[in-house]
Amino acid sequence: MRGLIGIDPGWGITAVRVATAAVFIVAGYTKFFVWGLPRVTENMAKYGLPAPKVFAYLAAGGELIGGVALLVGLFGRWLGLFYTIEFAIAFFWVKLRTAGFADGRLDLMLLAAGLLFLLAGPGRAALDSLWLEKGPRTPRYVKRGRSQA
Repeated sequence: MRGLIGIDPGWGITAVRVATAAVFIVAGYTKFFVWGLPRVTENMAKYGLPAPKVFAYLAAGGELIGGVALLVGLFGRWLGLFYTIEFAIAFFWVKLRTAGFADGRLDLMLLAAGLLFLLAGPGRAALDSLWLEKGPRTPRYVKRGRSQA
């Protein structure tokens, strides 16, 4: 993919990853330490989600711990899958039914961010690039753009 003025497009994904991670870390911290898991569980039950206690722990843990992992670019595609599922439920099952589109805008953007990480990976400057997201390697026998085969 071509970048603007020679900048790798992966840096754009990185900017989205860092901003999204900050949102998740604050949300997870709030669920654990400000509201508390009993209140989060009550809200999950109010929204009609099955197994509200499980959903509360998954949301809080996935946002706080997953947000930290996302910040450093660890397990980007797996977290993308997790967040895609979480925010598909949050947007379509909860926000659209109970509050409408206007109140679900953030959830929709977080759903889109989850899809971005799932489909494109975590971007540049990610720990995943050390072993999970390695790009294609140039064979040793290729020099200066010509094959010696």
